[in-house]
Amino acid sequence: MASAFVVGDTFRNRATELLEKTDSSLPQGLREELEVILNNSEPTTLPFSTARKLQKHLQDEGHPFYLHELLEDSSLHLPEVVKPPRNPELVARLEKIKAKLANEEYNRITRNVNTQELNRNGTLADFGREVRSVKAVVVTVFNFLVTVIATFACSYMGSQYLFTETTARVISAVIAASVVGLAELYVLVRTMEGELGEP
Repeated sequence: MASAFVVGDTFRNRATELLEKTDSSLPQGLREELEVILNNSEPTTLPFSTARKLQKHLQDEGHPFYLHELLEDSSLHLPEVVKPPRNPELVARLEKIKAKLANEEYNRITRNVNTQELNRNGTLADFGREVRSVKAVVVTVFNFLVTVIATFACSYMGSQYLFTETTARVISAVIAASVVGLAELYVLVRTMEGELGEP
């Protein structure tokens, strides 16, 4: 909190004039305070109490200038705030609390993470589940290929009663195999959608 002014040249000049006047009725205590203030090295500070005494004297004596005119180029003297040293016990306690809060935050963030799923080697249950999944895919692809090839073969062999040329028999077999293959793909896609839970 401010308790003094840092005075400028205007105050120095006017205060020096006031002190040099021999006929002035400046109280001895105020005169000594002003002399000490003016003799100090930069920055020159004027305490509020001395400023009040000086203002009262100027009003009582009827001088032609006022205190605010003297302090026109002055500023408030704000003393530097000295921070008290921190208590080591308090610092240690705060560090413990910070560590505890950080640990609780970490646990809150990671509470739904399953560490078994993060295991790179995996467990036997995971391996079995993957083998079953791969086995199901292999069986599905094999079933699709066998169905398409069997349809082609049946169509090729059955079309010998309709067509005499080999080209026409192959084309009819490819068309029949394509139709059966598309039907098989449609059924496969619908089955996979059902497994994924989609309508």
